[in-house]
Amino acid sequence: MVSGTEHRLVPLRRAPATQDALGRPLHDLRISVMDRCNFRCPYCMPQHTFHDGYRFLTSGERLDFAEIVRLTRLAARLGVRKLRLTGGEPLLRPNLADLIGDLSAIPGIEDIALTTNGVLLAKHATELKAAGLRRITVSLDSLDPEVFARLSGGFGGVEQVLEGIEAAQRAGLAPIKVNAVVQRGVNDHTVFGLLERFRGTGVTVRFIEYMDVGNRNDWRPGSVVPSAELAARIGARWPLAPVDRAYPGEVAERQVFADGGGEVGFISSVSQPFCGACSRARLSSDGKLYTCLFATKGVDLRAPLRGGADDPTLLALLQDVWQRRDDRYSEQRAELRAAETAAQGAAKVEMFHIGG
Repeated sequence: MVSGTEHRLVPLRRAPATQDALGRPLHDLRISVMDRCNFRCPYCMPQHTFHDGYRFLTSGERLDFAEIVRLTRLAARLGVRKLRLTGGEPLLRPNLADLIGDLSAIPGIEDIALTTNGVLLAKHATELKAAGLRRITVSLDSLDPEVFARLSGGFGGVEQVLEGIEAAQRAGLAPIKVNAVVQRGVNDHTVFGLLERFRGTGVTVRFIEYMDVGNRNDWRPGSVVPSAELAARIGARWPLAPVDRAYPGEVAERQVFADGGGEVGFISSVSQPFCGACSRARLSSDGKLYTCLFATKGVDLRAPLRGGADDPTLLALLQDVWQRRDDRYSEQRAELRAAETAAQGAAKVEMFHIGG
């Protein structure tokens, strides 16, 4: 399925499980396949910055499918077992199902998921499932049409997203998760609407604390609704009971509805950092490897890929990047933000480059 000349892999033995400087294993790889998006969410791609004249990557500047597959195959040798395709909006990337098919054939890869805003999902759900996609996460911050429009930049509509979720259910993509970034005074009053819509359907709603990702989202601590506060609000209406995380390093705290209505998740990077269990690396669409969502720089893999580096060289580079990793931004947020302000510090990578 990969276009272009097939790269001949040099036989390599699987390397020992790779750990970073803090003892965290490399287990998950998030791959941004597209920097463009058909939304203009103010906390990610505000329209006043990402206007019609904004220069996104050209197709030649993005990694092609063969390059993504090659890097993923090498990452699997270092311990990567789970992949998540992100953007931007990944469903804007033509022939994405072909890439999923090739990734699913890589030895060691056990799970492939995708994060999308859902507007194009109804069109692609069946082919994505057939190609090997297992799970889907849909970003949906509110069902209220006015709030949705504000948070999407006026693009798309709630009904399109709901149709996409229903199509994913019919296609057998499971579990389906809905992620909502909660901001105080913006959409926190609409969380009950999301829960009412999806309780009892098998779809899990997860509420994400508003984070200071990138440099353009005007983040303030006062805009954060701590998960504990939100859980208390929800629990007062529908009693909740905590359950264990499904696997080591799972980012969401899980709680189930006592009446059997399913479960709800809370991702609490601000109030309850989980850096100590983070096993995720992120590959941007232009081929840079980042070891933290809040990183200020990445390691360029595109240049050695296109410069003729062989597999052992690339494998050693990947291994070295991870072994030197000591990121724990969320645990050090206050001091790092203070240092950035004092020194007019380096800009963090934008979320649309590396996904959430």
